[in-house]
Amino acid sequence: MSTFFYMLLAFVVGVLVGWFIWGRLRGELDSLRGELGRAKSERDRFSADTYRLSGELDACGRSRADLERKLREAPTSSAKAGTDKASAPAPAALMSTPTPARSSSARPSAAKSASTKSAAAKPAAAKTAAAAPKKAPAPKKAAAPKATTGKADNLRRLIGIGPVNEKLLKAQGVTSYGQIAAWTDADVKRIEEVLNFDGRIAREKWIEQAKLLAAGDEAEFASRFPTAATSNNN
Repeated sequence: MSTFFYMLLAFVVGVLVGWFIWGRLRGELDSLRGELGRAKSERDRFSADTYRLSGELDACGRSRADLERKLREAPTSSAKAGTDKASAPAPAALMSTPTPARSSSARPSAAKSASTKSAAAKPAAAKTAAAAPKKAPAPKKAAAPKATTGKADNLRRLIGIGPVNEKLLKAQGVTSYGQIAAWTDADVKRIEEVLNFDGRIAREKWIEQAKLLAAGDEAEFASRFPTAATSNNN
């Protein structure tokens, strides 16, 4: 009984092992079949490419043959065209026609008429020049106020002028009340650029103060500008 059992067990194990081996072999066989199919498709594709390239090569060969034939025929046709052009007659418009020579008797009369015209043009030009009005001289630009040669005034009496501004004004040649009183808009703009001001001269009324001091009107100056010192503007 035990012998039969062992034989049955060996048979079952053998069947299982054989089934396992057959399964693996079958899988490998399927993969090989797939590889073979891919190889066949690649072969077919390569064959198609070969046929296509062969056709293109044949077409290139035919095109090359046509070009060589045209190049061989080109010199003959160009030579014929040159011969036809050379044998063609020139157009009538390009043919030179002799021009009749002018008579020598016409030259003296032309010279006389030119001299008569030039003689008549000279008096007319002289009258035009005499009648033309003379241009008026351009107006001279107003010069900047010059420094006075007399005694310098105490500019620090004006509100807004301290030691620094007084020094800068004297560097520009401004030393008296009369000069400040005679300032124009251009002078004010020039001085403000030097002193780095912006509308301060008009706000502090430098010109009005200078006019009063230049006229010697101390009472009016003191009443209108009471904050200004009488002897020194600190």
